Amino acid sequence: MSRVFCPLLNIVASHSCTAYRYAAIIILIVFASCNSNPQSKTQKPGTSALQYDLRPLRPIAAADSTRWHNEAARWYDSVLGSRGFNGGMLVAKNGHIVFEVYKGTAHLDGADPVTDSTSFHIASVSKTFTAMAVLKLAEAGKLNIDDELNKYFPTFDYPGITIRNLLSHRSGLPNYIYFMEDLGWDKKTIITNQDVLDFLITRKAEIPNIGRPGVNFTYCNTNYALLALLIEKTSGKKYGEYLSETFFKPLQMKHTFVYSRTDSGKVVPSYDYLGRLIPDNFLDVVYGDKNVYSTPRDLLAWDQALSSGLLFNANTLEQAYTPYSNEKPGVRNYGLGWRMNIYPTGKKMIYHNGWWHGNNAAFIRLTEDSATIILLGNKYNRGIYHANVLSNMFGNYFTQREEEEPETVKSTEVRKKPRVRPAKITKRAKIRTAAKKEVVKKKSTRKKR
Repeated sequence: MSRVFCPLLNIVASHSCTAYRYAAIIILIVFASCNSNPQSKTQKPGTSALQYDLRPLRPIAAADSTRWHNEAARWYDSVLGSRGFNGGMLVAKNGHIVFEVYKGTAHLDGADPVTDSTSFHIASVSKTFTAMAVLKLAEAGKLNIDDELNKYFPTFDYPGITIRNLLSHRSGLPNYIYFMEDLGWDKKTIITNQDVLDFLITRKAEIPNIGRPGVNFTYCNTNYALLALLIEKTSGKKYGEYLSETFFKPLQMKHTFVYSRTDSGKVVPSYDYLGRLIPDNFLDVVYGDKNVYSTPRDLLAWDQALSSGLLFNANTLEQAYTPYSNEKPGVRNYGLGWRMNIYPTGKKMIYHNGWWHGNNAAFIRLTEDSATIILLGNKYNRGIYHANVLSNMFGNYFTQREEEEPETVKSTEVRKKPRVRPAKITKRAKIRTAAKKEVVKKKSTRKKR
Protein backbone atom coordinates (compact mmCIF):
# COMPACT_ATOMS: atom_id res chain seq x y z
CA MET A 1 0.00 0.00 0.00
CA SER A 2 2.93 2.39 0.70
CA ARG A 3 3.94 2.06 -2.97
CA VAL A 4 0.67 3.80 -3.80
CA PHE A 5 0.56 6.29 -0.94
CA CYS A 6 4.07 7.76 -1.36
CA PRO A 7 3.72 8.87 -5.00
CA LEU A 8 0.30 10.32 -4.22
CA LEU A 9 1.71 12.32 -1.33
CA ASN A 10 4.39 13.70 -3.66
CA ILE A 11 1.70 14.68 -6.16
CA VAL A 12 -0.26 16.53 -3.49
CA ALA A 13 2.86 18.37 -2.32
CA SER A 14 4.25 19.29 -5.73
CA HIS A 15 1.20 20.37 -7.72
CA SER A 16 -0.44 23.71 -7.19
CA CYS A 17 -3.55 22.83 -9.20
CA THR A 18 -6.42 22.72 -6.71
CA ALA A 19 -8.43 20.16 -8.71
CA TYR A 20 -5.41 17.90 -9.04
CA ARG A 21 -4.73 18.20 -5.31
CA TYR A 22 -8.36 17.39 -4.35
CA ALA A 23 -8.42 14.39 -6.68
CA ALA A 24 -5.30 12.99 -5.06
CA ILE A 25 -6.73 13.54 -1.57
CA ILE A 26 -9.93 11.68 -2.51
CA ILE A 27 -7.88 8.74 -3.82
CA LEU A 28 -5.94 8.71 -0.54
CA ILE A 29 -9.18 8.60 1.46
CA VAL A 30 -10.54 5.73 -0.63
CA PHE A 31 -7.37 3.69 -0.18
CA ALA A 32 -7.31 4.42 3.54
CA SER A 33 -10.94 3.36 3.98
CA CYS A 34 -10.34 0.15 2.05
CA ASN A 35 -7.34 -0.60 4.23
CA SER A 36 -9.35 -0.15 7.45
CA ASN A 37 -12.04 -2.75 6.78
CA PRO A 38 -13.26 -3.77 10.28
CA GLN A 39 -13.97 -7.32 9.08
CA SER A 40 -10.59 -8.99 9.04
CA LYS A 41 -8.61 -11.96 10.24
CA THR A 42 -5.51 -11.77 12.36
CA GLN A 43 -3.11 -14.24 13.90
CA LYS A 44 -2.19 -14.07 17.55
CA PRO A 45 1.56 -13.57 18.08
CA GLY A 46 3.33 -16.83 18.86
CA THR A 47 0.35 -18.98 17.88
CA SER A 48 -1.17 -20.44 14.74
CA ALA A 49 -4.72 -19.58 15.81
CA LEU A 50 -6.66 -17.20 13.62
CA GLN A 51 -9.03 -14.62 15.09
CA TYR A 52 -11.80 -13.15 12.95
CA ASP A 53 -13.05 -9.64 13.62
CA LEU A 54 -16.65 -9.50 12.43
CA ARG A 55 -17.78 -6.05 13.44
CA PRO A 56 -20.74 -4.83 11.35
CA LEU A 57 -19.67 -3.07 8.17
CA ARG A 58 -22.72 -0.95 7.45
CA PRO A 59 -24.73 1.17 9.90
CA ILE A 60 -28.52 1.15 10.07
CA ALA A 61 -30.81 4.12 10.54
CA ALA A 62 -32.25 4.58 14.03
CA ALA A 63 -35.80 4.83 12.62
CA ASP A 64 -35.41 1.54 10.75
CA SER A 65 -33.95 -0.16 13.82
CA THR A 66 -36.92 0.95 15.91
CA ARG A 67 -39.41 -0.21 13.27
CA TRP A 68 -37.81 -3.65 12.96
CA HIS A 69 -37.63 -3.96 16.73
CA ASN A 70 -41.32 -3.17 17.14
CA GLU A 71 -42.40 -5.57 14.39
CA ALA A 72 -40.34 -8.41 15.85
CA ALA A 73 -41.62 -7.65 19.35
CA ARG A 74 -45.24 -7.78 18.18
CA TRP A 75 -44.67 -11.16 16.53
CA TYR A 76 -42.87 -12.51 19.60
CA ASP A 77 -45.61 -11.35 21.97
CA SER A 78 -48.39 -12.89 19.87
CA VAL A 79 -46.73 -16.18 18.85
CA LEU A 80 -44.18 -17.10 21.53
CA GLY A 81 -44.08 -14.85 24.57
CA SER A 82 -47.42 -15.84 26.04
CA ARG A 83 -47.37 -19.45 24.80
CA GLY A 84 -44.80 -21.24 26.88
CA PHE A 85 -41.65 -20.23 25.01
CA ASN A 86 -38.44 -21.15 26.83
CA GLY A 87 -35.35 -19.98 25.02
CA GLY A 88 -33.82 -17.11 23.11
CA MET A 89 -34.64 -15.08 20.00
CA LEU A 90 -32.52 -12.65 18.01
CA VAL A 91 -33.13 -10.56 14.88
CA ALA A 92 -30.27 -8.69 13.21
CA LYS A 93 -29.74 -6.41 10.22
CA ASN A 94 -26.27 -5.80 8.77
CA GLY A 95 -24.93 -7.64 11.82
CA HIS A 96 -26.62 -5.17 14.21
CA ILE A 97 -29.03 -6.76 16.69
CA VAL A 98 -32.42 -5.02 16.37
CA PHE A 99 -34.38 -7.38 18.62
CA GLU A 100 -33.26 -9.82 21.28
CA VAL A 101 -35.12 -11.58 24.07
CA TYR A 102 -34.51 -14.47 26.48
CA LYS A 103 -37.25 -16.12 28.47
CA GLY A 104 -37.58 -18.87 31.04
CA THR A 105 -35.08 -20.99 32.93
CA ALA A 106 -32.56 -23.47 31.55
CA HIS A 107 -34.00 -26.12 33.88
CA LEU A 108 -37.73 -25.59 34.01
CA ASP A 109 -37.87 -26.39 37.72
CA GLY A 110 -34.70 -24.44 38.47
CA ALA A 111 -33.61 -20.89 39.18
CA ASP A 112 -31.12 -20.60 36.31
CA PRO A 113 -32.53 -17.96 33.96
CA VAL A 114 -31.97 -18.25 30.22
CA THR A 115 -29.46 -15.61 29.11
CA ASP A 116 -27.44 -14.75 26.01
CA SER A 117 -24.80 -17.28 27.14
CA THR A 118 -27.19 -20.24 27.62
CA SER A 119 -26.22 -22.93 25.11
CA PHE A 120 -29.08 -24.84 23.48
CA HIS A 121 -29.04 -28.03 21.42
CA ILE A 122 -29.50 -26.69 17.88
CA ALA A 123 -30.51 -30.11 16.48
CA SER A 124 -30.32 -30.23 12.67
CA VAL A 125 -28.93 -26.70 12.42
CA SER A 126 -25.75 -28.62 13.32
CA LYS A 127 -25.76 -29.84 9.70
CA THR A 128 -24.71 -26.38 8.56
CA PHE A 129 -21.43 -26.76 10.47
CA THR A 130 -20.89 -30.31 9.20
CA ALA A 131 -21.45 -29.30 5.59
CA MET A 132 -19.24 -26.24 5.76
CA ALA A 133 -16.50 -28.24 7.50
CA VAL A 134 -16.53 -30.69 4.57
CA LEU A 135 -16.34 -27.78 2.13
CA LYS A 136 -13.49 -26.25 4.12
CA LEU A 137 -11.56 -29.52 3.78
CA ALA A 138 -12.33 -29.48 0.06
CA GLU A 139 -10.85 -25.97 -0.20
CA ALA A 140 -7.74 -27.27 1.56
CA GLY A 141 -7.42 -30.10 -0.97
CA LYS A 142 -8.10 -32.81 1.62
CA LEU A 143 -11.03 -34.20 -0.37
CA ASN A 144 -13.14 -33.70 -3.47
CA ILE A 145 -16.88 -33.54 -2.92
CA ASP A 146 -17.48 -35.45 -6.16
CA ASP A 147 -15.45 -38.40 -4.86
CA GLU A 148 -17.38 -41.50 -3.91
CA LEU A 149 -17.43 -42.13 -0.18
CA ASN A 150 -15.89 -45.59 -0.64
CA LYS A 151 -12.66 -43.89 -1.73
CA TYR A 152 -12.22 -42.97 1.95
CA PHE A 153 -13.98 -45.99 3.43
CA PRO A 154 -13.17 -48.91 1.06
CA THR A 155 -15.48 -51.41 2.80
CA PHE A 156 -18.47 -49.10 2.30
CA ASP A 157 -20.02 -51.09 -0.55
CA TYR A 158 -22.49 -48.51 -1.87
CA PRO A 159 -21.19 -47.62 -5.35
CA GLY A 160 -22.12 -44.23 -6.75
CA ILE A 161 -22.72 -42.41 -3.47
CA THR A 162 -20.62 -39.27 -3.61
CA ILE A 163 -19.84 -36.75 -0.91
CA ARG A 164 -22.02 -34.27 -2.79
CA ASN A 165 -24.91 -36.78 -2.61
CA LEU A 166 -24.53 -36.97 1.15
CA LEU A 167 -24.35 -33.19 1.53
CA SER A 168 -27.51 -32.65 -0.57
CA HIS A 169 -29.49 -35.59 0.88
CA ARG A 170 -29.52 -37.45 -2.42
CA SER A 171 -27.63 -40.58 -1.39
CA GLY A 172 -30.61 -42.93 -1.35
CA LEU A 173 -29.64 -44.17 2.13
CA PRO A 174 -32.39 -44.73 4.70
CA ASN A 175 -32.39 -43.16 8.16
CA TYR A 176 -30.27 -44.95 10.78
CA ILE A 177 -32.62 -43.68 13.48
CA TYR A 178 -35.19 -46.16 12.23
CA PHE A 179 -33.47 -49.04 10.44
CA MET A 180 -31.03 -49.86 13.23
CA GLU A 181 -33.82 -50.22 15.74
CA ASP A 182 -36.01 -52.12 13.28
CA LEU A 183 -33.19 -54.61 12.64
CA GLY A 184 -32.76 -55.39 16.30
CA TRP A 185 -30.29 -52.92 17.75
CA ASP A 186 -30.28 -53.25 21.55
CA LYS A 187 -31.57 -49.90 22.77
CA LYS A 188 -29.62 -50.32 25.99
CA THR A 189 -26.46 -49.85 23.92
CA ILE A 190 -25.51 -46.32 22.85
CA ILE A 191 -25.11 -45.92 19.07
CA THR A 192 -21.97 -44.17 17.78
CA ASN A 193 -21.14 -42.83 14.32
CA GLN A 194 -18.85 -45.81 13.76
CA ASP A 195 -21.73 -48.12 14.64
CA VAL A 196 -23.83 -46.49 11.91
CA LEU A 197 -21.08 -47.06 9.32
CA ASP A 198 -20.43 -50.64 10.49
CA PHE A 199 -24.15 -51.47 10.40
CA LEU A 200 -24.43 -50.17 6.83
CA ILE A 201 -21.48 -52.35 5.83
CA THR A 202 -22.29 -55.60 7.66
CA ARG A 203 -26.10 -55.57 7.45
CA LYS A 204 -26.56 -54.10 3.97
CA ALA A 205 -28.55 -57.10 2.67
CA GLU A 206 -31.12 -56.64 5.47
CA ILE A 207 -31.55 -52.87 5.29
CA PRO A 208 -34.78 -51.94 3.46
CA ASN A 209 -35.49 -48.97 1.23
CA ILE A 210 -32.00 -48.33 -0.12
CA GLY A 211 -32.46 -46.10 -3.15
CA ARG A 212 -30.25 -45.17 -6.07
CA PRO A 213 -28.00 -42.18 -5.43
CA GLY A 214 -28.70 -38.89 -7.17
CA VAL A 215 -32.31 -39.68 -8.08
CA ASN A 216 -34.39 -38.09 -5.33
CA PHE A 217 -34.09 -35.78 -2.36
CA THR A 218 -34.70 -37.67 0.88
CA TYR A 219 -33.82 -35.81 4.06
CA CYS A 220 -31.79 -38.33 6.06
CA ASN A 221 -29.64 -38.07 9.19
CA THR A 222 -27.51 -41.01 8.05
CA ASN A 223 -25.86 -38.77 5.45
CA TYR A 224 -24.51 -36.38 8.06
CA ALA A 225 -23.46 -39.05 10.54
CA LEU A 226 -21.23 -40.41 7.74
CA LEU A 227 -19.96 -36.93 6.82
CA ALA A 228 -18.79 -36.43 10.41
CA LEU A 229 -16.67 -39.59 10.06
CA LEU A 230 -15.32 -38.25 6.76
CA ILE A 231 -14.25 -35.03 8.50
CA GLU A 232 -12.37 -37.07 11.06
CA LYS A 233 -10.79 -39.30 8.42
CA THR A 234 -9.51 -36.44 6.25
CA SER A 235 -8.57 -33.95 8.97
CA GLY A 236 -7.01 -36.40 11.41
CA LYS A 237 -9.00 -34.76 14.22
CA LYS A 238 -12.17 -35.57 16.09
CA TYR A 239 -15.27 -33.89 14.69
CA GLY A 240 -15.71 -31.57 17.69
CA GLU A 241 -12.02 -30.69 17.73
CA TYR A 242 -12.01 -29.79 14.04
CA LEU A 243 -15.10 -27.60 14.35
CA SER A 244 -13.70 -25.88 17.41
CA GLU A 245 -10.32 -25.11 15.81
CA THR A 246 -11.74 -24.15 12.41
CA PHE A 247 -14.91 -22.26 13.36
CA PHE A 248 -15.78 -21.86 17.02
CA LYS A 249 -12.51 -20.46 18.42
CA PRO A 250 -11.55 -18.21 15.47
CA LEU A 251 -15.07 -16.75 15.43
CA GLN A 252 -15.05 -16.35 19.22
CA MET A 253 -18.15 -18.52 19.53
CA LYS A 254 -17.43 -19.05 23.21
CA HIS A 255 -20.65 -20.88 24.02
CA THR A 256 -20.69 -23.28 21.07
CA PHE A 257 -19.48 -26.86 21.32
CA VAL A 258 -20.16 -30.44 20.20
CA TYR A 259 -21.85 -32.61 22.82
CA SER A 260 -20.14 -35.70 24.16
CA ARG A 261 -21.08 -38.13 26.91
CA THR A 262 -18.78 -36.31 29.32
CA ASP A 263 -21.10 -33.30 28.99
CA SER A 264 -24.07 -35.26 30.31
CA GLY A 265 -25.53 -33.39 33.28
CA LYS A 266 -23.81 -30.15 32.25
CA VAL A 267 -25.99 -29.30 29.26
CA VAL A 268 -29.45 -27.80 29.18
CA PRO A 269 -32.06 -30.59 29.18
CA SER A 270 -35.09 -30.63 26.91
CA TYR A 271 -38.81 -30.82 27.66
CA ASP A 272 -42.00 -31.66 25.83
CA TYR A 273 -44.72 -29.06 25.30
CA LEU A 274 -46.22 -29.88 28.71
CA GLY A 275 -42.89 -29.26 30.43
CA ARG A 276 -42.07 -32.90 31.09
CA LEU A 277 -38.38 -33.81 30.99
CA ILE A 278 -37.28 -35.86 27.96
CA PRO A 279 -34.39 -38.14 28.92
CA ASP A 280 -31.48 -39.01 26.66
CA ASN A 281 -31.63 -42.34 24.84
CA PHE A 282 -29.47 -44.64 22.71
CA LEU A 283 -29.41 -42.20 19.76
CA ASP A 284 -28.05 -39.17 21.59
CA VAL A 285 -24.32 -39.56 21.01
CA VAL A 286 -24.29 -39.61 17.18
CA TYR A 287 -23.02 -36.27 15.84
CA GLY A 288 -22.80 -34.50 12.52
CA ASP A 289 -26.54 -34.67 12.00
CA LYS A 290 -27.08 -32.98 15.39
CA ASN A 291 -25.35 -32.45 18.77
CA VAL A 292 -23.95 -28.94 18.36
CA TYR A 293 -24.92 -26.62 21.22
CA SER A 294 -24.93 -22.88 20.63
CA THR A 295 -26.56 -19.53 21.39
CA PRO A 296 -28.36 -16.95 19.23
CA ARG A 297 -25.40 -14.58 19.44
CA ASP A 298 -22.90 -17.27 18.48
CA LEU A 299 -25.05 -18.24 15.51
CA LEU A 300 -25.13 -14.59 14.47
CA ALA A 301 -21.32 -14.71 14.43
CA TRP A 302 -21.54 -17.86 12.25
CA ASP A 303 -23.89 -16.03 9.87
CA GLN A 304 -21.62 -12.99 9.69
CA ALA A 305 -18.54 -15.14 9.10
CA LEU A 306 -20.23 -16.90 6.19
CA SER A 307 -21.28 -13.57 4.69
CA SER A 308 -17.92 -11.85 5.20
CA GLY A 309 -15.92 -13.81 2.62
CA LEU A 310 -13.22 -14.42 5.23
CA LEU A 311 -13.94 -18.11 5.81
CA PHE A 312 -14.78 -19.40 2.33
CA ASN A 313 -14.15 -18.41 -1.26
CA ALA A 314 -17.02 -17.37 -3.51
CA ASN A 315 -17.08 -20.64 -5.44
CA THR A 316 -17.53 -22.68 -2.26
CA LEU A 317 -20.44 -20.54 -1.10
CA GLU A 318 -22.04 -20.69 -4.53
CA GLN A 319 -21.96 -24.49 -4.40
CA ALA A 320 -23.37 -24.53 -0.86
CA TYR A 321 -26.31 -22.31 -1.83
CA THR A 322 -27.08 -23.96 -5.17
CA PRO A 323 -30.41 -25.88 -5.24
CA TYR A 324 -29.83 -29.56 -6.02
CA SER A 325 -33.34 -30.99 -5.78
CA ASN A 326 -35.26 -29.70 -8.76
CA GLU A 327 -37.35 -32.77 -9.60
CA LYS A 328 -40.40 -31.26 -7.92
CA PRO A 329 -41.75 -27.76 -8.60
CA GLY A 330 -42.03 -25.28 -5.76
CA VAL A 331 -40.02 -22.73 -3.83
CA ARG A 332 -38.39 -25.23 -1.46
CA ASN A 333 -35.07 -26.82 -2.17
CA TYR A 334 -31.84 -28.02 -0.56
CA GLY A 335 -28.23 -27.06 -1.17
CA LEU A 336 -25.17 -28.46 0.56
CA GLY A 337 -26.19 -28.39 4.20
CA TRP A 338 -28.73 -25.60 3.73
CA ARG A 339 -32.45 -25.54 3.14
CA MET A 340 -33.57 -22.73 0.89
CA ASN A 341 -36.70 -21.10 -0.43
CA ILE A 342 -36.32 -19.61 -3.89
CA TYR A 343 -39.19 -17.25 -4.66
CA PRO A 344 -40.60 -16.19 -8.04
CA THR A 345 -39.45 -12.65 -7.19
CA GLY A 346 -35.85 -13.90 -7.24
CA LYS A 347 -35.49 -13.63 -3.47
CA LYS A 348 -33.72 -16.52 -1.72
CA MET A 349 -34.12 -17.51 1.93
CA ILE A 350 -31.24 -19.69 3.16
CA TYR A 351 -32.05 -21.44 6.40
CA HIS A 352 -32.15 -24.59 8.48
CA ASN A 353 -34.57 -25.74 11.14
CA GLY A 354 -33.88 -28.21 13.90
CA TRP A 355 -35.91 -30.57 16.07
CA TRP A 356 -34.51 -33.11 18.51
CA HIS A 357 -36.41 -34.32 21.58
CA GLY A 358 -37.88 -31.05 22.93
CA ASN A 359 -35.27 -28.82 21.33
CA ASN A 360 -36.41 -26.51 18.53
CA ALA A 361 -34.25 -24.26 16.39
CA ALA A 362 -34.71 -21.90 13.46
CA PHE A 363 -31.74 -20.24 11.72
CA ILE A 364 -32.86 -17.97 8.87
CA ARG A 365 -30.44 -16.03 6.66
CA LEU A 366 -31.56 -13.40 4.17
CA THR A 367 -28.18 -12.89 2.54
CA GLU A 368 -29.43 -10.45 -0.11
CA ASP A 369 -30.83 -8.15 2.59
CA SER A 370 -28.14 -8.88 5.21
CA ALA A 371 -30.74 -9.92 7.77
CA THR A 372 -30.73 -12.81 10.22
CA ILE A 373 -33.45 -14.42 12.34
CA ILE A 374 -32.51 -16.93 15.05
CA LEU A 375 -34.66 -18.80 17.57
CA LEU A 376 -33.57 -21.54 19.98
CA GLY A 377 -35.57 -23.29 22.68
CA ASN A 378 -35.47 -26.39 24.86
CA LYS A 379 -39.20 -26.78 25.51
CA TYR A 380 -41.05 -28.00 22.43
CA ASN A 381 -42.79 -25.05 20.81
CA ARG A 382 -44.11 -25.26 17.29
CA GLY A 383 -44.32 -21.48 17.04
CA ILE A 384 -40.55 -21.30 16.50
CA TYR A 385 -41.03 -22.66 12.98
CA HIS A 386 -43.32 -19.76 12.09
CA ALA A 387 -40.47 -17.25 12.41
CA ASN A 388 -40.05 -17.20 8.63
CA VAL A 389 -42.88 -14.67 8.44
CA LEU A 390 -40.47 -12.13 9.95
CA SER A 391 -38.51 -12.18 6.71
CA ASN A 392 -41.08 -9.82 5.23
CA MET A 393 -39.77 -7.07 7.49
CA PHE A 394 -36.76 -6.92 5.17
CA GLY A 395 -38.18 -7.81 1.75
CA ASN A 396 -40.85 -9.63 -0.19
CA TYR A 397 -40.25 -13.22 0.96
CA PHE A 398 -42.87 -15.18 2.87
CA THR A 399 -46.40 -15.82 1.60
CA GLN A 400 -49.29 -17.00 3.72
CA ARG A 401 -49.64 -20.10 1.54
CA GLU A 402 -46.35 -21.41 2.86
CA GLU A 403 -46.35 -23.83 5.74
CA GLU A 404 -43.76 -24.36 8.43
CA GLU A 405 -41.03 -26.85 7.66
CA PRO A 406 -39.63 -28.48 10.79
CA GLU A 407 -37.20 -31.36 10.52
CA THR A 408 -38.26 -34.87 9.57
CA VAL A 409 -37.28 -36.40 12.88
CA LYS A 410 -39.62 -34.92 15.41
CA SER A 411 -38.88 -37.14 18.35
CA THR A 412 -36.75 -40.08 19.32
CA GLU A 413 -38.98 -41.41 22.03
CA VAL A 414 -40.74 -44.76 21.72
CA ARG A 415 -42.16 -44.89 18.22
CA LYS A 416 -45.90 -45.26 18.40
CA LYS A 417 -48.12 -46.83 15.83
CA PRO A 418 -50.09 -44.21 13.94
CA ARG A 419 -53.45 -43.56 15.51
CA VAL A 420 -56.36 -44.52 13.31
CA ARG A 421 -59.07 -41.93 13.60
CA PRO A 422 -62.63 -43.20 13.59
CA ALA A 423 -64.67 -42.28 10.55
CA LYS A 424 -66.71 -39.15 10.98
CA ILE A 425 -70.38 -40.06 11.36
CA THR A 426 -72.83 -37.58 9.89
CA LYS A 427 -76.31 -36.91 11.25
CA ARG A 428 -77.86 -38.56 8.17
CA ALA A 429 -75.72 -41.67 8.69
CA LYS A 430 -76.84 -41.86 12.32
CA ILE A 431 -80.49 -41.75 11.25
CA ARG A 432 -79.92 -44.54 8.69
CA THR A 433 -78.13 -46.67 11.30
CA ALA A 434 -80.97 -46.16 13.82
CA ALA A 435 -83.54 -47.10 11.17
CA LYS A 436 -81.67 -50.33 10.33
CA LYS A 437 -81.51 -51.25 13.99
CA GLU A 438 -85.27 -50.70 14.30
CA VAL A 439 -85.95 -52.99 11.30
CA VAL A 440 -83.72 -55.72 12.78
CA LYS A 441 -85.47 -55.35 16.11
CA LYS A 442 -88.94 -55.77 14.52
CA LYS A 443 -87.83 -58.86 12.57
CA SER A 444 -86.44 -60.37 15.77
CA THR A 445 -89.74 -59.69 17.58
CA ARG A 446 -91.75 -61.41 14.77
CA LYS A 447 -89.55 -64.55 15.00
CA LYS A 448 -90.10 -64.78 18.73
CA ARG A 449 -93.86 -64.58 18.22
